[in-house]
Amino acid sequence: MTVGFLGLGVMGRPMAANLVRAGVDLVVWSRTDRGDTPPGATRVAEPGEVFARAEVVILMLATEQAIDSVLPAGLNGTVVVHMGTTSPEYSAALGARIQAAGGRYVEAPVSGSRGPAEAGELVAMIAGEPEDLSRVRPILAPLCRQVFECGPVPGGLLMKLSVNTFLISLVTGLAEAFHFARGHGVDADLLRQVLDAGPMASAVSRGKGGKIADGDFAVQAAIHDVLKNNELIVASARRRGIPSPLLDVCRDLYAAAAASGHAEADMAAVVHAFPERTH
Repeated sequence: MTVGFLGLGVMGRPMAANLVRAGVDLVVWSRTDRGDTPPGATRVAEPGEVFARAEVVILMLATEQAIDSVLPAGLNGTVVVHMGTTSPEYSAALGARIQAAGGRYVEAPVSGSRGPAEAGELVAMIAGEPEDLSRVRPILAPLCRQVFECGPVPGGLLMKLSVNTFLISLVTGLAEAFHFARGHGVDADLLRQVLDAGPMASAVSRGKGGKIADGDFAVQAAIHDVLKNNELIVASARRRGIPSPLLDVCRDLYAAAAASGHAEADMAAVVHAFPERTH
């Protein structure tokens, strides 16, 4: 089976590389060429070539507009696997469009940033028809530590937004803890050690706490991407009449961090938004 992969960004490039290492015959395309084609993959000039050559095509694209721009008019049975994060409503409509064009559709958003993507330890939340999920599962194996089935579309993206509600709240709370500590002269590295030793420690708190303490904001999950996810969560909550008080505040903080020049930095850089807040 030939697999296609569209989008070689922060997450897509290591994911594509893991597929090649697993022996997958991979055809790739990305809007920009930064010399990031994984060794062993075949890079083509146009997204249409990927759809023409592959039986399963993975989309790891940043926006709904980017997805719209690459879809061909006819799909002839191609299984399209949407692994990025969009609104659930968009995904449901996308699935209907793909089916109308003769294709099959699977949602497979993932939890995890660049580090887990490089290690093949993402967590996937898949949704779609059972026979399509069965076909896609083996392809996801080199990318994911675990795969959870979430029912029909858009169950995968609803689960992803639920997970990200906790993630964004967690990292923002962690950033405020360091901001509070520094305001009182508490040593940031000592705070990191105490947190790492305690019951609240997690891979996320250790990773992001270390970044804040060290002032290392090399990107794992960028502020602009987290802001997009936050806005999706808030919008989805509004449509269902669900209050989202924590995420409303988080959205403002990530927007402030992006506006002050940290859009491309890791999400831990949200700590820079706190000094700009007024009481």
